[in-house]
Amino acid sequence: MGSGEAPGLLTMRQSGLGYLPGWVLGVALQLQQPALWPWWAYALLLCAGLVLAPGARLTGRARAAVLVLAGCLVGVGLTGARAAHFAAQALDPALQGTDIELIGRVASLPQRMAQGERFDVVVESATRAGEPVSVPERIQLGWYSGFGPAAEGPLWELASRGPSVRAGDRWRFTVRLRSPHGLSNPHGFDREHWLWERGIQATGHVKNGPRDPAPERLGATWRHPLHTWRQSVSERIDERVDDPRAAGVLAALVVGDQSAIVG
Repeated sequence: MGSGEAPGLLTMRQSGLGYLPGWVLGVALQLQQPALWPWWAYALLLCAGLVLAPGARLTGRARAAVLVLAGCLVGVGLTGARAAHFAAQALDPALQGTDIELIGRVASLPQRMAQGERFDVVVESATRAGEPVSVPERIQLGWYSGFGPAAEGPLWELASRGPSVRAGDRWRFTVRLRSPHGLSNPHGFDREHWLWERGIQATGHVKNGPRDPAPERLGATWRHPLHTWRQSVSERIDERVDDPRAAGVLAALVVGDQSAIVG
């Protein structure tokens, strides 16, 4: 560090060296909590940390201790407040398995399956029996078709029989939701944790039986341009490459569409 460095800049760097380890410690401590506290408890810790951070006028070890404490409080407060907010948006158990009509946007590249497609939806509104209900903001839906003997055949042929949604489209459809759950396999893929990392708090399926209201496409939006572009490129590859297997591999390599790879 040069001798001509401004005292203010030097003080800021020294403060950061004490504050950052405390923040990391606070995040680690919060992640070890067996249960979340109320959101206001984390808000109080966050405020306390912010008050302490600029007010540490002490010197030496006392200043370092105050900065570490401030960083720790902010780390616990921010991480806990975010977790509490996320948990508060969980699906109401009373809504699980019931018919819900929702309007939302397709917010991901649809994944092709043998019986249809799977995609993320950002919910704009939801009702049950005509009454507004609160559901998680981001959910994952499957839109299935072609069950039974008619579902036999190569994946690329089955996918063409099912529904076709586009990233960015707005839809109105009737769905059934449930809280995310994954298989409990030691050292295996943790689907529930994977969904949590993506901000998805409910999964479900579109109801499209003969007695269900027909899903309705409400139009396209510009809200998810990257996924729209990825889907367009994947479709162009399908159109121009005759071999479905080769087209799937190319789509996976170019736009990361792993579901395009067929066996």
